Amino acid sequence: MIRLATLLVAALAVLSNAAAAQIPSLVTVRCASNAADDVTPVLYAQRSGLFAKAGLNVELTRMNSGAAVSAAVLGGSIDIGKSSLLPIITAHSRGLPLVLIAPGELWLSSEPISGLVVLKNSPVKTAKDLTGRNVAVVALKDLTDTGMRAWVDGNGGDSQSLHVVEMPSAAVLAALTEGRIEAANISNPFFTNVVASGKVRVIARPDDAIAKHFLITAWFTTNDYVQKNRSIVDRFAQVVRQAAAYTNRHHAETVEMVSAFSGMDPAILSGMTRATIADRVEKRDIQPLVDVAAKYKVIDHPFDAQELIGLSAAN
Repeated sequence: MIRLATLLVAALAVLSNAAAAQIPSLVTVRCASNAADDVTPVLYAQRSGLFAKAGLNVELTRMNSGAAVSAAVLGGSIDIGKSSLLPIITAHSRGLPLVLIAPGELWLSSEPISGLVVLKNSPVKTAKDLTGRNVAVVALKDLTDTGMRAWVDGNGGDSQSLHVVEMPSAAVLAALTEGRIEAANISNPFFTNVVASGKVRVIARPDDAIAKHFLITAWFTTNDYVQKNRSIVDRFAQVVRQAAAYTNRHHAETVEMVSAFSGMDPAILSGMTRATIADRVEKRDIQPLVDVAAKYKVIDHPFDAQELIGLSAAN
């Protein structure tokens, strides 16, 4: 009897090991993003199990900026990152091997997530009125700066006459009321907060001067990572698109998870225009930003935006 029991235990162990061998282990993918609303599809894909079903264990790290994310991807400590497109465009123009693999947020003129604001009693009403004035942007040569300059020049003003200063968006309202600046181009969630104060008015949607519809952010990696991990990249891109199809239609259901990752107030998230994620990465949604970056010397010369798009992003 003892020998029979021993044989049964051994047989069960063999069957158990065989069953375990048939269950594929998840591949870990180290990802990073700044604290922005457009990370929502990846958070949802983690929570809903979409990544796990695709055989991926996505570890998402929060970083302070897209520049930090890009540096981590190039340095190899992060496999896939998300950033605004301008730093990636700049990196490509300098020969750095970054490639877009999955879509991020779209600028949609009909659903603005940013704007150029002035105090309610400000005499500034037009682009020409800004001549020689102090205007705040989040960072020089980023989207808030480049879009603002394109709008000013395209609407009768002169962007070269502006005194453009870098300023954290959280400090904009105080700077306006104290007279240190006379206008500011800011994005959500701060844009919603500042407008809700009732102390400002929106005089323009500067990003419309770039295009009415273009890609603001995207997920990216290096050419080397794609070549060595094509299946992983393909699965990641497919899941992001699948998740975005849900999150674009269910903003209320994603407030808590975005708040937990980003630290944004759930009330602010609920009240602001939420990010719309593109269903794919397309040249037509990138080229306008490449061209305006070249015009305002963010990069030395324009290039074909198709050069940035990996196969996974385009499929």
